Formats: sequence, structure tokens, C-alpha cells
Amino acid sequence: MKIRILLLAGGQSGEHEVSLNSAKSILSNLPEDRFEVTPVVITKHGKWLSLPESQQALTAGQAESGGEMLLSAAGMAGEHHVVFPVLHGPMGEDGTVQGFLTLAGIPFVGSGVLGSAVCMDKIMTKQALAAAGIPQVPWAAISRSDWKKNPEQVMDIAGDLGYPIFVKPANMGSSVGISKAKHADELEQALGLAFHYDRRVILEAMTREKPREVEVGILGNDDPKASVVGELSFDSDFYDYETKYTDGLAQMHIPAHIPAEVQTRIQEYALKAFKALDCAGLARVDFFYLPQSGELYLNELNTMPGFTRTSMYPKLWEASGIGYSELVTQLVELALEER
Repeated sequence: MKIRILLLAGGQSGEHEVSLNSAKSILSNLPEDRFEVTPVVITKHGKWLSLPESQQALTAGQAESGGEMLLSAAGMAGEHHVVFPVLHGPMGEDGTVQGFLTLAGIPFVGSGVLGSAVCMDKIMTKQALAAAGIPQVPWAAISRSDWKKNPEQVMDIAGDLGYPIFVKPANMGSSVGISKAKHADELEQALGLAFHYDRRVILEAMTREKPREVEVGILGNDDPKASVVGELSFDSDFYDYETKYTDGLAQMHIPAHIPAEVQTRIQEYALKAFKALDCAGLARVDFFYLPQSGELYLNELNTMPGFTRTSMYPKLWEASGIGYSELVTQLVELALEER
């Protein structure tokens, strides 16, 4: 009997379109002899589209209005053996959908409520990583009320970290809402953009030397394994949304040209973080590597990374000996494991 998969895509976050592209790749690469896949697209307003509407949305690359509310779709999800929530960002990758599926007793691909929620929230991630002894760049957390009540104190905190400084929404992915403030005059504008996406913001200091951005894939549940390490290079000031999703602006180098000892340390830190944050199934773990000093800083864990055939996560596993179709198959099998 074929395994029936409900493939969830779209969602209410700023990464809606990225999710649709990931879902199209997964849909076209799941072995038809083993799986029966039903794609369901969630609109930006939280409605679940019917199968014909979902197929139309995947083809068009965007979801129009329509569909049913979430609870009306519970029966639809329950008719499947497993759910693959290829949802990126808030209201999909942050424990919300995972909580709903857990409550409904439906197996799903990826981390559970705790791992998803903690990894989505940059502030909680950094606190957990600090407790696990994993190196990070200096940082500070700021709330919208902090900024309104005492902007001078926020300016002082930023000054102590030192400019230039990165300003990021606590809960967002794909570099949405991130700015680089080169001096105090740019900080207010950067905070305004970040607070548009979240009421909590993180300030991050830059490294002493220009870092290389390296990434590693993790696959597994209680006994996970790490892929080879890849590297991203680009000419823009930092890896922003435009650079990430515009063809030709960023290049992947897989495997990364780094010393073997550095790759081993990256893999070890990534596996340690994966377990410390109670992740499951998959994650892409991003680091800053300083070649002159040899220092490593963990930047973030992405519990549902981009999944097109040209995305970093599947490319890392392809270079590690696991092709795209086999990778997706293993993820479904991991979701069905009893944990």
C-alpha cells in the first residue's frame, strides 16, 4: 500500500512564495510507486485551499483567496499517513502547525513543537545555544516597548556592541526584515523595518574579520548525521533576501574549501545544537567561519530549509551521497518513526 502524504505549502509568512517553490520540487520528486501525494496550499490569510485550488496555486506560484479555515481541514489531514509541512517562517515552521498536527495525532516531517518554536525564535535559539556552550557573535535582544520607552538605552546597547550592526526580527527567515546599520543614524530605520515583522528584535555585532558563510545539513532523529559543509559567496554587503533569491547573485561551493579539521568542528557543533534544541528530521545549520583566526560562530538553525532542487540543503546531501528523491523518502520515513 502506498504511503499517503499531505504536502502543506504556502502559509502566512513572508516566505510564502519560497514555500510554494519548495513544494513543487518535492511533489515532482517523490517516487510515485511508494507515495500518494496530496498538495494543499495555505493562503496568506490562513485558509486551506482545495486540491484543485492548490494545484492551481502551485502552478501560478501564488495562492489566491478562498479555501476553508484550519479546523475545517483537520479531517483532510487525518486521512493521510504523514504530513510534510514544507512551510517556511512564522505560522508554519514555528511550532504552530506542528502543535496542531501533534494534537490531531498525525505524524509529520521535521521538528516537533519545542524544536520548531525555539529555532524559529532567534532570541530563544541564542539563549539555548549559550547554555550548550556553542560559540556565537555578541548580541542583544530588544523589544518594541524597550525602543518606545527608552530609545537612548537601546542606542547605548547598540553602541556597546559596536557598528556596523545587524538588526533582525526575532521570528522571521529568508533574511526578511534584516538590515545592516553602519552607524547610529541608520539604527532607527533598521529597527523600524524589523519591528514591522516582530515585536522583538535582535542586534548582532559583526565579526572582527570578514567571515565566510558556511552551512551544513543534518538528517535524522535521535541519531542524526551531518552532511559535507558548503559555502555561500556573494558580492552584496550581506546575504539579504534579494541576494538569496535572485539568480546569479550568490554562488554555492559544495564542498566548501576549508581545512578538514574545520569541517569536523562545524559538523560537531551542528549535531550538538540539533540535539540541544530537540530538533528532528532535518535542519540546515549556518555558521560564520573566520579563516585568519580559525574561529567559528553558529548563526542559526533552519528546521525547514528551502527545498528546491537548487537549494543548499538538498545539494549538501547530494554531495554527501543522498540524491533528492532518496532524501525526501528518508524524511518521510523519519517522520513515521516512533519517537
